[in-house]
Amino acid sequence: MDSKGIKILLVDDHPLVLESISTLLEPHFTIVGMVQHSSELIGRAIELKPDVILMDARMPGLSGFAATREVKKLLPKVKVILVTMLTEAIAISEAFQAGASGYVLKQSASEELRLAIEAVLANKRFLSQKIAPEVREALEHEWFRPESYSGDLTDRQREILVLLSQGGTAKQIAQQLHISVKTVEFHKANITRKLGVHTTSELIKFALAHGFTTL
Repeated sequence: MDSKGIKILLVDDHPLVLESISTLLEPHFTIVGMVQHSSELIGRAIELKPDVILMDARMPGLSGFAATREVKKLLPKVKVILVTMLTEAIAISEAFQAGASGYVLKQSASEELRLAIEAVLANKRFLSQKIAPEVREALEHEWFRPESYSGDLTDRQREILVLLSQGGTAKQIAQQLHISVKTVEFHKANITRKLGVHTTSELIKFALAHGFTTL
């Protein structure tokens, strides 16, 4: 298919974002519509029958994740790419579980949106290059229980595991929990020993697999 024949629907609650993305993509694709309110999305998608929907993850009303689920139920062939500032593993994991085919960071949109559209139309998954390597690695490979595994984490250890899985540094976690950096590092060492893991990506994999993603 000629790329100008590819129909794109844009969804974002900020008019300036819609305009800038439209300007970026218009030379290459056909922008069939721009939606500012998630409540209008389903009706517009059914009416316009886009090939690809580019959608913000955080919007008033229905979030991009929930909207993706709804769209995919009604239009299973449409490809959804979430365009967002969210870099946390849990957000990316939720996007793909909801049925999205691509995940592009807004700060990378000018370089990556065209590539993302081409990738998802070729039935490939697209993940922004600026996603941290340990998060990327955690999402691409399932967590497997090591032989040394012990799941009896204390409440404080679970709390620190969640914050680590959200990308928090020892210093940030210490400030949030009002404890010292050394205490955070002590707990992290005990968590990795109990779980039989050694890297941040393995900790993120465990947290995603077991639902330890919100405090």
